[in-house]
Amino acid sequence: MRHARRRIVRRGARFAAVGGLLCGGLMVTHAVASEPSGASRAQGSSAASAADTGSGLVARLGTDRAAGSWIGSDGRPVVGVTDAGAAAEVRKAGARPRIVDHSLRDLKSVTESLASAPRVPGTAWAVDYAHNEVVVRGDSTVSASDWSRMTKLADGSGDRVRMERTRGAFTTRLNGAQPILSSGGRCSAGFNVTDGRGDFILTAGHCGPAGSVWFSDTNGTRQVGRTVSRSFPGGDFSLVQYAAGQTGTDSNVVAIGGDRGVRITAAADPAVGQRVFRSGSTSGLRDGEVTALNATVNYPEGTVTGLIETTVCAEPGDSGGPLFSEGVALGVTSGGNGDCEAGGTTFFQPVTKALTALGVRLAGQQGAPAAGGQAAPAPSATQGAAVAPGAAAPGSVEPVGTPGTAETLVSRLTDPRNIGPGLLVIAGSIVALVATRYIRTEQDRSRYRRHYAQSWG
Repeated sequence: MRHARRRIVRRGARFAAVGGLLCGGLMVTHAVASEPSGASRAQGSSAASAADTGSGLVARLGTDRAAGSWIGSDGRPVVGVTDAGAAAEVRKAGARPRIVDHSLRDLKSVTESLASAPRVPGTAWAVDYAHNEVVVRGDSTVSASDWSRMTKLADGSGDRVRMERTRGAFTTRLNGAQPILSSGGRCSAGFNVTDGRGDFILTAGHCGPAGSVWFSDTNGTRQVGRTVSRSFPGGDFSLVQYAAGQTGTDSNVVAIGGDRGVRITAAADPAVGQRVFRSGSTSGLRDGEVTALNATVNYPEGTVTGLIETTVCAEPGDSGGPLFSEGVALGVTSGGNGDCEAGGTTFFQPVTKALTALGVRLAGQQGAPAAGGQAAPAPSATQGAAVAPGAAAPGSVEPVGTPGTAETLVSRLTDPRNIGPGLLVIAGSIVALVATRYIRTEQDRSRYRRHYAQSWG
């Protein structure tokens, strides 16, 4: 009877150990699948390759034969062209041509006419390459008479213009991924940057004038820094110099919530059709698509030009927050309309233009301050392959702690989002299997010795 109980216990232990191995393997698989792998990040960087191919072809063909470029649903670059010869050149370069009616010069002439007209707060416009037209939007604050005047102006451009009324109002967005507060309101730390001598926060210019003092708490006891440079309106970016002079640990990581962050490796310009991500303290991590570049927005405070137009939602409390994709910095949140329930349009200040104007570079990168924007990461083995925009990921997601604190080994091993717990279960199961096997072997040896001793007795 005692031997039968022992066999049952041993078998139960073996089954439990095998089950632990299977469970641990599933945990590791889930952890690996839940975060972007190095391979997926490399594939996602093909968006930069597609953008470069498209913009290069537009520059080569000129504004009379080309009408802009964008990334298609299959990840390949698409170029609008006005004649068959240009289409043949685009095909030869590996991109897909689309013959359209209006050249880039025609479309830009429309935006120039709009910019020269009397300013109407609550309006915005941008070139829609995919539909070969300029889209003019008016929010709920635009009066019927102002909208009628703009419509008459657009009528002279024929089918080159599409007029749209939109819900809500185009406003600047306050707050963001890591909140910073001043007497003028609350904004977001976008990206950490440096000029080689000191460290700064790159954020939105509408957050406050030069000299604004920023804190990380509502009581105003923990000073973050002071605004030392600002562009708004016109552009929408500013520099906040750290009071301590240095950024501290994880200077090139942007928070995305849940004690996690994305490591930023470079800065670049996005492409129309590219999937992008924004982080903010109000609405968290959100994603969408770039719909236009060089957009103009007439905020109540003034006009801002050269913005990135996207479908990423944002709400009051998200301004200055970082826009990125595949670990590449793209912009800082400027403003928009709508919310994250009904959707809306959000505009971003391009990072490359801000870095160039301010003479700084992203923190954690080597070299001199930016003089003409920063290049995208070095091409990978998979770069250039067509990857659908929807397959893009934020970048290298990793746990982050409170600024200035180190993450312990125990917390990393016990975090279910990492592979640590799965490895611990696998290791424990292997130890249990070895132990049960060892115990059985020793019991067999004891029985053999007893039998041998009795046979000689």
